[in-house]
Amino acid sequence: MPHTRQTYRWAVAASFAVQGLCFASWASRIPAVQARLGLSPAELGGVLLALPVGSLGTLPLAGWLVSRFGSRRVVLLGMLLYGLGLPLLGLAATVPQLLAALVLFGMAGELGNIGVNTQAVGVEALYGRSIMATFHGLWSLAGFAGAGLAVLLVGQGVGPLYHFAGVALLVLPALLLLAPRLLPADAPRPPGAPLLALPDRPLLLLGVLAFCSLLCEGTMFDWSGVYFRQVVQAPEAWVGLGFAAFMALMATGRFVADWFIDRFGRRRTLVLSGLLEATGLLLAVAFPTLWAATLGFMLVGLGTAAVVPLVYGAAGRSTTMPAGMALAAVTTVGFTGFLLGPPLIGFVAGLSSLRVSFALIAIMGLAVAALGRKVA
Repeated sequence: MPHTRQTYRWAVAASFAVQGLCFASWASRIPAVQARLGLSPAELGGVLLALPVGSLGTLPLAGWLVSRFGSRRVVLLGMLLYGLGLPLLGLAATVPQLLAALVLFGMAGELGNIGVNTQAVGVEALYGRSIMATFHGLWSLAGFAGAGLAVLLVGQGVGPLYHFAGVALLVLPALLLLAPRLLPADAPRPPGAPLLALPDRPLLLLGVLAFCSLLCEGTMFDWSGVYFRQVVQAPEAWVGLGFAAFMALMATGRFVADWFIDRFGRRRTLVLSGLLEATGLLLAVAFPTLWAATLGFMLVGLGTAAVVPLVYGAAGRSTTMPAGMALAAVTTVGFTGFLLGPPLIGFVAGLSSLRVSFALIAIMGLAVAALGRKVA
């Protein structure tokens, strides 16, 4: 039965929120998992490579599945597996078990990611204006809530397994509620467009922009807690403050990003975003105190807010590839930064320090500002 565009919009928004909650639940407990398994920064970086293996290996398949079976089925499958994957991460008692669980978690995450962003492109077409950033804002807001929940549970001594199992139990009823309210069909493929193809030059530029910004974002997700524990030396109850501050400002920025883009244009938005990312990282490196580092992470969150929604919205409107495949192509390039950046941080930290690693990541913010000038 057809629904109104408002129903589709809220169903897609809720799907983004579910995925944000799942990912933040894992990211916020990485320090606890690291401590439980006794991993050094370099060893943790190696373990985190399992996520990109699962995610990047799934991206071409996800794009093909969306083009073949529709985004609604793919997003529901991805969210189901994402929720079920959380308890597996909590149960992992050895490094090999954690590696296997992270590969599966990464695969599920990318199925959901490509599916839900294709849904968002379809809903955006119904409205005839940019609303992509708001969807990503719901992902960030749910991530902020997930980080806050983690801080609360850590303070109460609740371990990762019970935390993850509780979140997984929330996913199942959400799926039953959302399934009949998602868009039933995607936009038709452009005439003659192949199901599989390499990205053209405009899509490649979007992918590189996403790569640079998502490398900064991935660093925040996987290393903010470790940075606060080892460099800032925050009290245990405040280890998650940096991650929560980052998520809060990224969520806030995404709720105003669509207005900002319409008011000042894509180029100015990207230039400002990159400068905020670089400034925030350098502030946290130069002044590794609790409040200065928190302010720095807030600036990084604000800087990353608009980049990915802007890139995904532009990719989904490609006239040379189906929306699902265009998103998969751009995401393949972009999420290489999101997923390979955090392990790189660990390797560089093993050779020098976390402060040096974070200073190097600031270069990616400057690259966003430089490349943003080339976007039409």
